[in-house]
Amino acid sequence: MGARARTWGRVMLAGPGAIIVAVVTMAGMTRWIPGGAAGIDNVVLPLVLAPLIWASLFFYACLDSKLSRVAIVTGALLLVHGALVAAAFTGNGTHSRQVAR
Repeated sequence: MGARARTWGRVMLAGPGAIIVAVVTMAGMTRWIPGGAAGIDNVVLPLVLAPLIWASLFFYACLDSKLSRVAIVTGALLLVHGALVAAAFTGNGTHSRQVAR
């Protein structure tokens, strides 16, 4: 891989890649963070942590010497949390919450 391709790969992972993975991770976190006493901690905490997730992914993509390792880590985060989001939409999630009437 040439220097130009590595640069563009790093730019794509640090820019739009970090944003997309941070949003999917934020959505997936609502499935594994407990609800808390008020029942909203699993929604609030990912919203508060979203900038930290994005910044971590951005700096990791910019500073790591191996671009393949960055792609593997961000791809794994995307796949795991994407599967959690998909499970929530299909009704196969572990936290199927039903309102008691």
